[in-house]
Amino acid sequence: MDTFTLGLVGLTVMIGLIVVRVPVAYSMILVGIAGTMIASGPAVLLSQLHDLAFSQFSSYDLSVLPMFILMGGLASRSGLSSDLFRAGNAVLGRFKGGVAMAAIAACAGFGALSGSSTATASTMARVALPELRRYKFSPALATGAIAAGGTLGILIPPSVVLIVYAVIVEANIVTMFAAALIPGILATLFFMLAIAVYVRLVPGSGPEGRAVSRQEFVAAMLGVVPVVVIFGVVIGGIYAGIYNPTPAAGVGVFLVALFGLASRRMHLRDVLQAILETARTSGMIFLILLGAELLKIFMARAGVPQAAAHALQTSGLPPYAILVMIIVIFLIFGCLMDSLSMVILAIPFFWPVVLGLDFGLGPQELKVWFGIIILVVVELGLITPPVGLNVFIINALAPDVPMRKTFAGVLPFLAVEAIRVTLLVLFPILSLGLPRLLSGGVF
Repeated sequence: MDTFTLGLVGLTVMIGLIVVRVPVAYSMILVGIAGTMIASGPAVLLSQLHDLAFSQFSSYDLSVLPMFILMGGLASRSGLSSDLFRAGNAVLGRFKGGVAMAAIAACAGFGALSGSSTATASTMARVALPELRRYKFSPALATGAIAAGGTLGILIPPSVVLIVYAVIVEANIVTMFAAALIPGILATLFFMLAIAVYVRLVPGSGPEGRAVSRQEFVAAMLGVVPVVVIFGVVIGGIYAGIYNPTPAAGVGVFLVALFGLASRRMHLRDVLQAILETARTSGMIFLILLGAELLKIFMARAGVPQAAAHALQTSGLPPYAILVMIIVIFLIFGCLMDSLSMVILAIPFFWPVVLGLDFGLGPQELKVWFGIIILVVVELGLITPPVGLNVFIINALAPDVPMRKTFAGVLPFLAVEAIRVTLLVLFPILSLGLPRLLSGGVF
């Protein structure tokens, strides 16, 4: 068997392992080790393993991941999610379907602190679902809105998946954060618009709005000040060039912990639990990264990425047709695995393909534009039937709502997401405008 055929067999075996629910990290490690040993012999494999883990994990760029994960863990325990929801409800509650819109706004705000879609979905479900039920929202819209709102954690900076993508393609993390801001705001507005249309087209899905008293409004606005301050110090400091993402994340951890402890919403045992959770999550991410590196070594020796890039680049298809094909493949992958695993596994295969196509952008701009598009598509995978990780999370927290109802509730959000992907593909300025502005036109 030639090495190229061996590579294709390895990919087939890996996908089969993932389908039968073998963890993605273990699937990549097994295929990477076995494939490299068969293709090149045990001596080559052992020479690669000698310092692979150290060289992979000693990257300074990766040091930001545990800090932002810890910041999100502390934020979920310090009551900031409740403050965000109350503030959103004070502003939007007067509109028909406004409480659900407030949940979307709170998801966007909490996503800016946690950087994780699953953490955003699970935390906001505990905060917002009881209120949505109290206001008599339909089960489909209530659970669908939280599942969709949770996806904002993957794009609103800081984002764990965004950081991992930047590390893989060697993009500037600060530039990626800037590029994600406008698409993230656009998603929040589109989701609110979807709710506004839904409650008007589907009778009984959502109640009329109710304005809060002036006293409640002022209290809600004061309650959200710590979130605004923390986000401003962390993200504003990065954009202003005061510090790079790793010390910014350290500042964020300190501020969130200080707020939680000073307000007595959080105790030392909560801090310890957040640290342990951070260790588990970081270990999982690093293991996936190691597996991806082993798989990449095997695939590079088998020539699979090079052959795929050559085949697509010489296929005669327009660059945008190839981009649509890649987007469809990512949507299919979204039915098999979580967003982080999807990015780590697939980007090394598809980035060389995109790099060889002419979209009228420079290499650095292409990295940023492609990354934002892929992250939005990965968002879709979190709520796309039949898997949809966020839908499973919501179902675990609201077991009385059938999963089919939640999937029905996310359909309006899938529709507006399709529109947003189209806009981002057709108008790169939506992703590149802010980075160009901050860098003086060149980055």
